[in-house]
Amino acid sequence: MIAVLFDIGIPGGATTVAAGAGVFLLIAAMAYVIFRLLRKTVRMAFRMAIVATVLFTFVVGGIALYWFGYGTTARPAKPEPTRRR
Repeated sequence: MIAVLFDIGIPGGATTVAAGAGVFLLIAAMAYVIFRLLRKTVRMAFRMAIVATVLFTFVVGGIALYWFGYGTTARPAKPEPTRRR
């Protein structure tokens, strides 16, 4: 009985998970590069605010991609036949 409850697939499958992980790694790399570039020119608090803003933007974007990429599983209703036998 418990196995049935935990036998739920990931929406979108493994491709969605791999794409999400790839996007996260890309965003983390971009945030790191931005952090390193601004290291000597801006104070620490301002630098962290910029990096946090970039990460927050991409996390919201990732959630939006997941949300809109989920799709619907319901099929549209078929119209009734016009002729009867």
